[in-house]
This record gives sequence, structure tokens and C-alpha cells, in this order.
Amino acid sequence: MDESDEIQKLIDEISFRKSNSKNYEGMKAIEISKELREIMKFEQESFKKIEEFEKTQKNQDLVQYAKMISRNTTGREIVQLQEIYLKKINEEFLNKK
Repeated sequence: MDESDEIQKLIDEISFRKSNSKNYEGMKAIEISKELREIMKFEQESFKKIEEFEKTQKNQDLVQYAKMISRNTTGREIVQLQEIYLKKINEEFLNKK
């Protein structure tokens, strides 16, 4: 597989996550915790791949685009998830007496 194809595949994976977002509001705190770990792991793996592409890829514009879309998309999802997670913890654990 060509390196440009590999980086395009990564961009498609990131975009797919964005378009395939879940209804986090309907989940329990434990489920959101698992989702949060998964997205953070996905983000780390994506950045590792992008670092490798930076070393080997000739088309640096495509690499920079992948880095930008990964940072923006996964970052936004993590922030959204953290806000919902904190709200769920408050609802499920802190407000119970």
C-alpha cells in the first residue's frame, strides 16, 4: 500500500469516528469512562502513526492535514465526553444520599 494511501486511510478512520459519534447522554458513567479510554487510546495511536508519516512521507501537507484533523476531531470528542462524564458522575454518585 502506498504511503499516501495509508495516511488517507488514517484520515478516513478519524472522519468516520466523527460521523459515527454515539449518544453519550444516554450512557451511564461507567460506559462513558470506557468510551473515554477508547478515544484517548485512538488519539495516541493516531499521533504515533502521524509521527511515523512525518519521518517518511513526502507529501507533508497531507501529514499536516492528518495531524490537524486528528487533533481537532478527537480533541473535540474528548472534551465533549469529559463534560458529559463529569455531569454523569455528579448525577449518579454525588447527588445520591
